[in-house]
Amino acid sequence: MLKHSKAFSGFSVNDLHQAKEFYSKTLGLNVTDNPMGLIELQVEGSNNIIIYPKPDHTPATFTILNFPVNNINEAVDKLTALGVKFEQYGGDIQTDKKGICRSEQGPAIAWFKDPAGNILSIIEQKEL
Repeated sequence: MLKHSKAFSGFSVNDLHQAKEFYSKTLGLNVTDNPMGLIELQVEGSNNIIIYPKPDHTPATFTILNFPVNNINEAVDKLTALGVKFEQYGGDIQTDKKGICRSEQGPAIAWFKDPAGNILSIIEQKEL
C-alpha cells in the first residue's frame, strides 16, 4: 500500500528560530519556511525534512539525522570552527579527542547536537 509513497521525516525543537539559524547558517542547509508554522530542511537527494516547534520538547536520545561526508576529519574540523561541539563517548562507543568513533565494525562517525539537544551525526562514506 505505501510502497510508492514518498515518505518524509520530521522532528521537534523548542525554538524554531534558533533551529533555522543552526541548520541554515552553521550546517549550510537550505531551510525554508512552511506556511503551517514549520521549517523544512531541503536535503539533496532526499525528501524535505520538517522541523516543528514543541513547547514541551524533549531531545531525542537517538541519532535523528546522519549526514554522509567524504572526509570526516575535514568535516569535523570545519564544523568545530563554526562552533559545533562533538560528543565524547567512552565505554562501548569510543571517540577520539576530536569526537570521532573509528571502529573496525563500521565507518567513522561523529555525533553532535542541535540547539534543541537532538543528536545528529556525520558519517564517512568514501564513495560519495
